[in-house]
Amino acid sequence: MTILGRWLGAAAGLTAGAAAVTAFTVHAAPAVTNAVPNAAPAAASRLAWSPCDDPENPGAECATLSVPVDWERPDGPKLGLALARRTATGPGERVGTLVFGPGGPGDSGVDRVVTGIGRFSPEIRRRFDIVSFDPRGVGDSNPITCSGDLLARRPSPKMDGQADFAATLAYNAELRADCRERTGPVFDHLDTAHTVRDLEALRAALGEPKLTFHGSSYGTVLGAQYAETYPHRIRAMVLESVLDHSLPTARALLRDQGIAAQDSFDEFVKWCGANEGCALHGRDVRATWKTLLARAERGELEHPKKPGTRISSIDLVNVIAFRAFYTADFAGLARTIAAMEASTPLPAAPTALSPLPPTAPIFCSDWRLPVRDHREYASLVRTLNTAAPDMPYLLPLRITTACLGAPATNPQHRLKVDGAPPILLSNARHDPATGHAGARSVARQLGRGGVLLTYEGHGHGSATSGPCMENTVNAYLTDLKVPARDTSCPASSG
Repeated sequence: MTILGRWLGAAAGLTAGAAAVTAFTVHAAPAVTNAVPNAAPAAASRLAWSPCDDPENPGAECATLSVPVDWERPDGPKLGLALARRTATGPGERVGTLVFGPGGPGDSGVDRVVTGIGRFSPEIRRRFDIVSFDPRGVGDSNPITCSGDLLARRPSPKMDGQADFAATLAYNAELRADCRERTGPVFDHLDTAHTVRDLEALRAALGEPKLTFHGSSYGTVLGAQYAETYPHRIRAMVLESVLDHSLPTARALLRDQGIAAQDSFDEFVKWCGANEGCALHGRDVRATWKTLLARAERGELEHPKKPGTRISSIDLVNVIAFRAFYTADFAGLARTIAAMEASTPLPAAPTALSPLPPTAPIFCSDWRLPVRDHREYASLVRTLNTAAPDMPYLLPLRITTACLGAPATNPQHRLKVDGAPPILLSNARHDPATGHAGARSVARQLGRGGVLLTYEGHGHGSATSGPCMENTVNAYLTDLKVPARDTSCPASSG
């Protein structure tokens, strides 16, 4: 998942570990921005692996890696990173260890290895031990924790004026202080620059002379920054569904995200027009959708997954449509829209938003997105809604709102990678969250070492999207066979 994929799953309700935001700091100086250490973190003692406590998913092993809370103070307080691995199924043909960088931010790498190992191809599972981790602040690695009561008061991203803007800044400051107190010192050291150092410590602890890495979605920011920091310690690196961390402003980020999401909506409309199996075939899909948005805005639309409850227009866009685009489930989305259109309107009433997850501070620490006042904020809303007219108030705007006032310690920048081996980037042509243009941008930043492999299909995630993609990625990881530049694979019919 990406920047925002994990956050689509937070609709289950508020918990004490839900999202935090940050206090207002206009000129916060980065603490570890793009730090390039003179030496690798010292190799930790060998990891003590033991069976994970999950009888329904046997075979995985778990361990804990101790790392500094603050890499600028390596002898200071420590943090335990939760790890999981599955050993190669073909030990006689084992190449080494593949470390998976989870997305989100907020995805659990431990869960991926324990319960979601099918995400990796049989060939990769045969040739590699697969290891992943819960990044700092996530899962079992000192998770971010905040007051559930305070989280329930999160303001709407729909602001009517400067008073709403000021109230949001004040709320963010209050919530940030609460989350810091409940989470502990790691709260101020959540950025990807610190996680890069964690990843290098993991490589050393695994006894791997060089890193073989597969980063997905937000994990591509980790991979790219690792390549910048430790270029000579890479054996192979796949960046799948690539997030461009060089976008300089909130406007650029929102425009980029809006264009990608709108492209997927346009593809959905095109698919419905060409396929009789679409529940909206022969209909004006955009007009039908706008009618639903208006009903949701009035509080008259029933949530398709929660009978008897209302769905907000913002959740209709993000939880229903945007989520469907991640898996390119056009048929399922069309059926849902048709069913909602046919549903009996509920009496008009206020609606509530789904909560953000616990990991907003990680994103906020990696993106400097200053917004001076409501006037500038309203301009950003117009920018996003112009880029994505069928997807108003897209999730990136909620996250930008959550980060108002945030002191970014690892702000966005263009990559400077010198001495790394070829790095393979994998991206769908029509990805709703990490658009193809962003993958092209990162490939250019990597210079001659950046090789982009394009899946000519839809969805978020592409490395196993059909035999062409899977075989190309496998050959690179196992045998270091780099595909020709501008290689593309056809959309899978499966």
